[in-house]
Amino acid sequence: MTPEADPTLPGLARSQVRAARARSGRARPAPRVVELAEVAPVARVLVDVALAHLDRPFDYAVPATMAEQAQPGARVKVRFAGHDADGYVLGRVAASEHTGTLTPLRRVVSPEPVLSPAVAALAGAVAARYAGVRSDVLRLAVPPRHATAEKAPPREAVPPAPHDAAAGERAWEASTAGPAFLRHLREGGSPRAVAQVAPGEDWPTLLAHAAAATLAGGRGALLCVPDGKDLARLDAALTAVLGPEQHVALTAEAGPASRYRDFLAVSRGHRRIVAGTRAAAFAPVHDLGLVVVWDDGDDLHAEPRAPYPHTREVLLLRAELEDTAALVAGFARTVEADQLVRSGWARAVEPRREVLRARAQVAVTGASEHALRRDPHAAVSRLPGEVHALVREALHHGPVLVQTPRSGYALALACERCRTPVACAHCAGPLALTSPTTPPACRWCGQAASPWSCAECGAHGLRAPVLGDLRTAEELGRVFAPARVRTSSGDRVLARVEAEPAIVVATPGAEPVADGGYPAVVLLDTWLLLGRADLRAAEEALRRWANAAGLVRPGGRVLAVGDPGEPALQALVRWDPGGFAARESDQRRSAHLPPASRVATLTGHPGALDDALTLLQAPPGAEVLGPVPVPPDRPNAEEPLERIVVRVPRAAGEQLSAALGELQRLRSGRKLDPVRVQVDPLTF
Repeated sequence: MTPEADPTLPGLARSQVRAARARSGRARPAPRVVELAEVAPVARVLVDVALAHLDRPFDYAVPATMAEQAQPGARVKVRFAGHDADGYVLGRVAASEHTGTLTPLRRVVSPEPVLSPAVAALAGAVAARYAGVRSDVLRLAVPPRHATAEKAPPREAVPPAPHDAAAGERAWEASTAGPAFLRHLREGGSPRAVAQVAPGEDWPTLLAHAAAATLAGGRGALLCVPDGKDLARLDAALTAVLGPEQHVALTAEAGPASRYRDFLAVSRGHRRIVAGTRAAAFAPVHDLGLVVVWDDGDDLHAEPRAPYPHTREVLLLRAELEDTAALVAGFARTVEADQLVRSGWARAVEPRREVLRARAQVAVTGASEHALRRDPHAAVSRLPGEVHALVREALHHGPVLVQTPRSGYALALACERCRTPVACAHCAGPLALTSPTTPPACRWCGQAASPWSCAECGAHGLRAPVLGDLRTAEELGRVFAPARVRTSSGDRVLARVEAEPAIVVATPGAEPVADGGYPAVVLLDTWLLLGRADLRAAEEALRRWANAAGLVRPGGRVLAVGDPGEPALQALVRWDPGGFAARESDQRRSAHLPPASRVATLTGHPGALDDALTLLQAPPGAEVLGPVPVPPDRPNAEEPLERIVVRVPRAAGEQLSAALGELQRLRSGRKLDPVRVQVDPLTF
């Protein structure tokens, strides 16, 4: 029995016992005296907290036992808001501006300096540019620690082989200023270029020679591509040009141990050439001299996680911060790349016209006067006679690439007689065919519709206005039997095909590389890409066509089925993506659309958007468009989502980012409902 519960004690005595116990419980042990480091006893730590109002360094005391390990760039554990939190040491100083007693570091997770000063500065610039927080950026920049890989013997630096400058200039001689660009890199300069590559050009070899010229000048290079298929080609080209053990390929598919080992080889300075996908844009390359982005219009360059940075913009920021050369290259040209040329920030590097004439013949069939004279049904045929003739002839010389915009079999169905779209009788969803042997089924609820009859006219026949790659392959297999037909789309992407005759049906982005190139490339359903409800529909269509046409062998033919009056198809025939990008830029400037303007979207529930608009101190001249409803972010959402668009002149872009950053800090500090802020989204 406890003393305060003893009935034999007087009430006063019991109360005194309870008071004594309360005083002893409230008593705090005396703080343990920690001996601090003699030199620079204060560490500036960036704590891994995704709250905008806490996105700043905090000062911590450095115990003497951690003085040697808690160096700038090291990972540490600190006490923050009553919990242990991860952080990075940004620097060490002699004194703190904080007047109170500093909390000591809990421990040093690893003394490895994984956050270089240049990458820390870049993370801050990216966070400011996209109105985000640095901790989110650093999750993209620094891979998770792998202790075994960190403790393994380091990869030794291998002296580079002598650079063959003549081979590099021969590779770039098809372009107007390519050889001069390489010479400038070799001499240690920082040229900036927007390069357009000719069809049939081996672009990985061009980029590898640019990296080799930079390395010959005593500096490192960083090259970013959209996906693993492109990275594999670039990796092989870098090995062929630079020799083995001269570069690393950073990709998440390599696994945590391998990726961290390659990351350490870069951060320790043992490798100075880095190739990778979008996260590699933050690689800590020593003495960085060149940043390269290939095919910057690909949406894979846009990070889907906050703060949603784009690879091109990250690399351009890095080029400014570290005073490096920059190369934006591709078969096509985006309006953002055209803006770099127009502003004088970069110089255009384009293929010579005589080279283009010899590289490939590009034509349009289907609705042209020439095609209609030869085939009266060409305007309504998906595979006009000219396509049949080209495919039949090209199969004698190797594989033929056929690009179709959609994957699947028959993605939409309509009544054969009255053309009424077919709907499911259970949920009114769209019906589709997945193969020639299965009945039509609903794409929403999965119910099969067999037998089916049209509710409008009673007919039982179906037609497919939109066909996928599987149905296209089936049709081509019947027409060109016994030629082999292969498909590449979705989760069945082919990286490479042999030089033997075959028909390769692929969706955009999944086109395999053919050994020696394709003698012919056919582009089907061009209207489908042009008909997308998107600001970038025409620009994106031309980029996808140009990427497919770029796989043709020298002297091959490219045939597009569509309306020859379309400006995008005209640009493809002339191989003038630069002129098309300039035309698009002019139209967007007159309509006050990006890149002539800077745009941000705010998405959230109506009440949260009202709070955000009240707190937002937009720069002068800003326009607020909306709100408009958007699809919910999760099923069965109780409250609908809305979106507003904030638009400012391009010159006020930094002010808009700063205003949105301040908005994020205010909302975070007041714990308001979440609002998704996206600066310069790829589509909206």
